[in-house]
Amino acid sequence: AQKQVEFLEQMVVQGVDGISISVVIADMLTPAIDKAVQQGIAVMCFDSDAPRSKRFAFYGTDDVGAGRLIMSELAKELGPGKHVVGVPGGNQNAANIQNRIKGALEEAKKYPDITIKGPFYSKETPQDAAAKMEEVQTANPDIDGWAMIGSWALFTDALLKWEPGKVKIVAMDALPAELPYLRKCVVARLYAQQTYKWGYRSIEILADKVILKKEPAVAVEYSPLPRVDKSNVDQIEQDWKKWLRQ
Repeated sequence: AQKQVEFLEQMVVQGVDGISISVVIADMLTPAIDKAVQQGIAVMCFDSDAPRSKRFAFYGTDDVGAGRLIMSELAKELGPGKHVVGVPGGNQNAANIQNRIKGALEEAKKYPDITIKGPFYSKETPQDAAAKMEEVQTANPDIDGWAMIGSWALFTDALLKWEPGKVKIVAMDALPAELPYLRKCVVARLYAQQTYKWGYRSIEILADKVILKKEPAVAVEYSPLPRVDKSNVDQIEQDWKKWLRQ
């Protein structure tokens, strides 16, 4: 977050006309965003918001809604009976993650037979997140489902050795590294944050504001979360090759 503050200050000095930023910690970034806006720079957020700042727009995921979606879909996957569900937490200071956790826990209240354990916080790196999940699963063998509101653990192949279907997993994102988990049936389904569109759409909104003097129709625009499973995993893989120019 401190690095982001420094980058914002550098951009103000450089005299840029617009900034699009995915905020690490909203409280730390809000004063820097407000200072840039006071200097006449258009600032918008994507992916992770600073809602109390003077940014003019946000584009990204409805995080509370995403948490609800992941939990409700996992409940369908688990089926009737008593279940214990783990929730990975990532960065405890990230507003978007806290909102997803909030949504997941609120949704879980609809299922009295589901007991929640967690959230279990870790660094948002593949190795740390995977190690935390393995540690928690070993210590809590009664966990038979994971509502992965953050999928950092799936950005490495560390969990591919899990027995397919033994523990039900529904997760956010559908990045290339995660797709083998679908093919091996370790993960039941993914809900893709449209990261390519985040970049494309946020610059489109920013360019409209800066160049065309056109205000966005809404200050907060949410991106859908398409379902990815074995039926469309090949198409998603091809999309990634196109987006990454491979």
